[in-house]
Amino acid sequence: MQHFTAHLHDEAATAALGAALARALAPGLAIYLHGDLGAGKTALTRALLHAAGHVGNVKSPTYTLAEPYAVTLGGRAVRLIHFDLYRMGSPEEFLDAGFREDFDGANICVVEWPEKAEPVLPPADWNIYLDVAGQGRDVKLQASSELGLSCLQRLKFAPNL
Repeated sequence: MQHFTAHLHDEAATAALGAALARALAPGLAIYLHGDLGAGKTALTRALLHAAGHVGNVKSPTYTLAEPYAVTLGGRAVRLIHFDLYRMGSPEEFLDAGFREDFDGANICVVEWPEKAEPVLPPADWNIYLDVAGQGRDVKLQASSELGLSCLQRLKFAPNL
């Protein structure tokens, strides 16, 4: 399986998908979230972080651009960095901030609005596309690397049951 698609009927289904994604994560994964404002990128990330063991508030790093979190995967401490590049003026800002160094093969990087830094971003392991559809949203996840494919094969999610 190189891609996964589903219709999420409500916010609870989005949270369930975030929890399922958390169980499929691996260190070094780069996840790029695509979608319009309000498509659920931050909600999905929040659910993923809470399912990965983060306790506390998860806010969109709209103004700080990046927010690191300590999570545990398989008993091992891993740093997950949530990027929101919506307010970034140019790809050079991404480089100037030193963010590219966070993609080091050990951290998990979740990036909202990756197109804002597209020419300088490392390749994604997962591209997740979210679109508002009625009261819910449609989601498509594409694996684009060996690491992404191996993580996607671990994904266990049955929407809206």
